[in-house]
Amino acid sequence: MSNYPVICWSEEGADRSARWHSESAAPAPKRVQVADDRMAADTAYRLACEGTALLWRGDFQNARQLLQALARRADRKPRKTSEVPSEAFHLHRQAQAQRARTLAMLLLPLEADYRIPLRRAPDVQQACIEAYGPGEAASVISLRELLGLIGAHEWRKKGVEIAALGARIHPHYGVFSPLRGEYLELVANAPLPSLELAFDIGTGSGVLAAVLARRGVRRVIGTDQDPRALACASENIARLGLAGQVEFIKADLFSAGRAPLIVCNPPWLPARPSASIESAIYDPDSRMLLGFLNGLAAHLEPGGEGWLILSDLAEHLGLRTRAELLAAFDSAGLKIVDRTDIRPQHPRASDASDALHQARAAELTSLWRLAVA
Repeated sequence: MSNYPVICWSEEGADRSARWHSESAAPAPKRVQVADDRMAADTAYRLACEGTALLWRGDFQNARQLLQALARRADRKPRKTSEVPSEAFHLHRQAQAQRARTLAMLLLPLEADYRIPLRRAPDVQQACIEAYGPGEAASVISLRELLGLIGAHEWRKKGVEIAALGARIHPHYGVFSPLRGEYLELVANAPLPSLELAFDIGTGSGVLAAVLARRGVRRVIGTDQDPRALACASENIARLGLAGQVEFIKADLFSAGRAPLIVCNPPWLPARPSASIESAIYDPDSRMLLGFLNGLAAHLEPGGEGWLILSDLAEHLGLRTRAELLAAFDSAGLKIVDRTDIRPQHPRASDASDALHQARAAELTSLWRLAVA
């Protein structure tokens, strides 16, 4: 057990420990108190805010209700705001991080085979195996993470309907789900420079590779550095019957060689993710964006195009200017062939109660068609 993070607590007069599992790499709580159905929500919230984790020994469904009660109390907490978009964004992220830390203080035990030893607990064994691999030892996990895992399992079974494919994509746990269909519409309608070969950089679920293959591109090579993404993409492509056209390679950005079309949908916001799943949204120091732009000329065939799919939300939040983006194109030796814009259709774009509503309401997603200058 020494090779794994360990959580320790006292129970019934004895010291106990188990593996600590956190996908966000949060450290094991230093203070742990055993709790059950008798604990009041106000007491639980106070302890959680103070940094005391609650290891649940009561009814599973009551634990879910307690988590909801904690969330309501966290949401009532006054939050700092700012008229400056970048400050408002950072304050919003700080508040969300604090909320997440508080809610993560409600913990559940898992047996070595991923059974939950609590009354009225659901069967989560398959969901855990999909996310974590085969079980090895008893562990402790936050209820909030476990519920996310259960939700991801359901999404994987049900899939996400993709209009551009006329089929479903089944995202795996830890792989970003293609719920925002507007960027797929852009890729489905842009004129293809070639049908011979395309690279899909940061393939994720494989959805863009699938769209290109369905459009008639004879060979698509998708790259990603996340083993979960590669497994997810391979499964989706096989399910769609496109394995003869599409292959996937583990790589940071580009595979070897050149292609007449290279597509990339990098994370849109230049900020640091607080959990692995956020890596599809946050790109620290614009590393992936700049890596794609700066490597594009060396991997494009003569006359080829690089398609950058990028939201301008960062510009509305004051995290990056349009001038900085255009300067990055110039610095990489690229020119703009064309740009197509589309407005987001997700619910947050019209939610006036959202802390970032003003920026979201103005957001556009663009497909930049780039070529070597």
